[in-house]
Amino acid sequence: MRICSIASGSSGNCIYVGSDDTHLLIDCGISGKRIEKGLNEIGLSSKDIDAVLVTHEHADHISGLGVISRRYELPIYTTEKTFKATADSKCAGEISGELLNAITPDRDFTVGDLKIHPFSTSHDAADPVGFRISCGKNSMAVATDMGTFDEYTIRQLLGLDVLFLEANHDVNMLEVGRYPYPLKQRILSEKGHLSNEAAGHLLNEVLHDEVKHVFLGHLSAENNYPALAFETVCCEITRADTPYKAGDFDISVARRDEPGMLFEW
Repeated sequence: MRICSIASGSSGNCIYVGSDDTHLLIDCGISGKRIEKGLNEIGLSSKDIDAVLVTHEHADHISGLGVISRRYELPIYTTEKTFKATADSKCAGEISGELLNAITPDRDFTVGDLKIHPFSTSHDAADPVGFRISCGKNSMAVATDMGTFDEYTIRQLLGLDVLFLEANHDVNMLEVGRYPYPLKQRILSEKGHLSNEAAGHLLNEVLHDEVKHVFLGHLSAENNYPALAFETVCCEITRADTPYKAGDFDISVARRDEPGMLFEW
């Protein structure tokens, strides 16, 4: 399997996940030109993509969806509520209902040789989901845009090789920053986004000896820094009551505006 973050942050999100035979995009919240450029950097093109998985309908996850889905007639896998909200929002442009493959949280489906398990997340959207994807014995998950987590969330993320996890904001930066109060309350709510500390707490519930890589993503441009997210999460891991230290794992921060490394396992 392989994963590459093409863009991850409050200004746009798009993640490539694939195998030797199947190639997916998770969200298309950036332009088709940027998606193509990112794919080219890992030896692929938009013509190689088999499908797009959509987590939810916010603009930073769907703004490029209409263009790329129409141009390449790409199947779209998302919940019916998310698809309707995407169409109603207009920010993705025209999207053909013929491309929709409606999915249901906790009901597996397959694209090529990839088995995909959508799971519900806590966010202020119509029917948001994360995705756990496996190919043979290899597995990974993308879990972003969630204001909180619980035992259900933890179960979805157990036993993974690779995890792409939200570390959206530093709570202090958000509280003293220039965002209006209602927006601060939204971000901090159970339907908002995971803080750096919360990301560390969640990791402490799911880390195990065979974890190969953890990506921290969806960082706020206003209320976080890559180094701060990394250090905070590492600190939470190291001081937790578990057998692990942060140095036991490969942890990196996904770039906001440009593709990151291609990770293969």
